[in-house]
Amino acid sequence: MNRRMMLASAALLLAPLAAQAQTRDVSVTIYNSNLALVEDARPLDLKAGRQKLEFKDVSAAIRPETVSLSAPGVTILEQNFDYDLLTPDKLMEKAVGQKVKIVRTNPGDGKETTEVATVLAANQGVVLKIGDRIEVLRDDGVPTRVIFDKVPETLRARPTLSVSVEAAGAGTRQAKLSYLTSGLSWKADYVALFDEAKSTMDLQGWITLSNNSGTPFENARTQLVAGDVNQLNDGGYRSSRSPGMISAGTESGVGERVADYYVYPLPERTTIASNQNKQVGFLSAQGVTAKKVYEVREGWFTSQAEPTKAVVAIQFSNARLAGLGAQLPMGTMRVYMRDAAGDPKFVGENAIGHTPAGSELSIKTGEAFDVSGQATLVAESRVSKRLTRYEMKYLLRNAKDQPVTVELRQGGLGRDSTVKAESLKGRRIDAGTLGWSVPVPANGETVLTFTVETGW
Repeated sequence: MNRRMMLASAALLLAPLAAQAQTRDVSVTIYNSNLALVEDARPLDLKAGRQKLEFKDVSAAIRPETVSLSAPGVTILEQNFDYDLLTPDKLMEKAVGQKVKIVRTNPGDGKETTEVATVLAANQGVVLKIGDRIEVLRDDGVPTRVIFDKVPETLRARPTLSVSVEAAGAGTRQAKLSYLTSGLSWKADYVALFDEAKSTMDLQGWITLSNNSGTPFENARTQLVAGDVNQLNDGGYRSSRSPGMISAGTESGVGERVADYYVYPLPERTTIASNQNKQVGFLSAQGVTAKKVYEVREGWFTSQAEPTKAVVAIQFSNARLAGLGAQLPMGTMRVYMRDAAGDPKFVGENAIGHTPAGSELSIKTGEAFDVSGQATLVAESRVSKRLTRYEMKYLLRNAKDQPVTVELRQGGLGRDSTVKAESLKGRRIDAGTLGWSVPVPANGETVLTFTVETGW
């Protein structure tokens, strides 16, 4: 079984006082929450004393307050992130109050005329003063271009981080620039080919890397971090419930760890261009034990006026004994089954959360055409000031020409809940849920009854 994950890396073009042709070691660590850590290590040729270093092509989505530059004998005095990029509109805005040259070409004879103009305004159009007249620069069919004396210092061709440092002495130093940036993300997608007759499935996992940071990341060492890293202003409380997971596992998963997160380093350096998505395979497993189930779920003790269609789901475990033995990062799982001709057909998809190894998962693929359940609250009575007794009846129907087992789930349990009677032995799924595996004959029905006392 092969498990590898892949992600995107960063290529910061360092343009300090050192020569451009320097050996660099760039790495990117990408988190689930639109966050990445960029680390760029390289030698710098420094002179003694105060000087300014420029790091070009840093991420346009850099978080400047997270920048760190470390080098032996070097002290950071000041840093600035210049992201006001050079464009024709920006160039004209910066020229307000200054003189420019306006060159017009006569369409008839091709002759050029040049005039000196003062830019009065550049708001929703350009207003010029040429001699004693005021003129609006507009596209009127006459070829016109504007000549500027220089590019303003505040405009940059690329996002640039400038750092003023104090070096204790001249010479080459090994330096590392690191910072956090948004605009880089990854997500997992799974393709499951389910074989109902064999009760197995083949599972493939893909990582999609996305780079919307405004900067290409080239030939970098990359790694992915699975887990929700807490950040300020990220929406606050998150539910701890993991979609698709029936019960959490207790097995140790494969892969590296940092703190309480799993880290997946890519086996090779990789490049992801700006505004690009890239897919990389990270998991392949064959013959994983799986089964199709029909699920009927109720969140409270109540009667239903109409039958509810059973949910169709694929249940499996990512435990070692089931043939997988790996934690699964959050993502979307798509399920396929072969038709009579042997061709795989898509049958449904659902989300899963970060799932530890050894967990039980249930992937909803749709709703059953011919399996249903209908709940009836037979009786409700107050047992004590704190406890209430509910008598429930479920009618489970099967219009298929073969028997099925319906996984019935009854929620709504509070503290000190006790099952007083049941027509079929059930089990406690979690603190608030009871469960029964109910056999229903072909073209038939089964009635399940139970009585429970629960309190709050």
